[in-house]
Amino acid sequence: MPDTPAICVYCGSRDGTDPAYAAQAEAMGSGLAARGWQLVYGAGDVGLMGRVARSAQAAGGRTMGVIPTHLLDREVGKRDLTSFVVTETMHERKKVMFMNAHAVVVLPGGAGSLDEFFEVLTWRQLKLHRKPIVLVNVAGFWDPLLRLIDGVVDQGFADAGLRDVVHAVPDSAAALDFLAGRLESRQSEIE
Repeated sequence: MPDTPAICVYCGSRDGTDPAYAAQAEAMGSGLAARGWQLVYGAGDVGLMGRVARSAQAAGGRTMGVIPTHLLDREVGKRDLTSFVVTETMHERKKVMFMNAHAVVVLPGGAGSLDEFFEVLTWRQLKLHRKPIVLVNVAGFWDPLLRLIDGVVDQGFADAGLRDVVHAVPDSAAALDFLAGRLESRQSEIE
């Protein structure tokens, strides 16, 4: 894992319908660079993924992209990153991304972003890591997911502490501010 903070960003390989999604992806990339933090992401040059990376690069930030061979063409693998890693499988991709990050941020996205989110959430629930998990709830995009998590707790399928593991914020600036406090105060505890 890098010495300086590295943030794993999960997000869509499409832009979505609301221009606010693209704006917040770009704000995340430039915000990471402004803090001197490295972006770790899925190495695509399309959708929100591409926007986060291009914005980080334009602001002088370090970028690490991880992509499986079968998505090189589909997600237009962005080869001009600081570090570009090609894996054989999606499982390897997720592992490499997670192991090279101090925290996870989830911007709007589809099934892939949900898969990545639920995997790190499950690992956190099982106490396999203590990395912060932040949902950037742009224009209420993640409200249905937050209600689902509440329902899982309310119906007795998880302890109430599950709600405390996921930190929902309205925008990228709030996500970066939250992580700054967490990374500074708990650096020695983040695995």
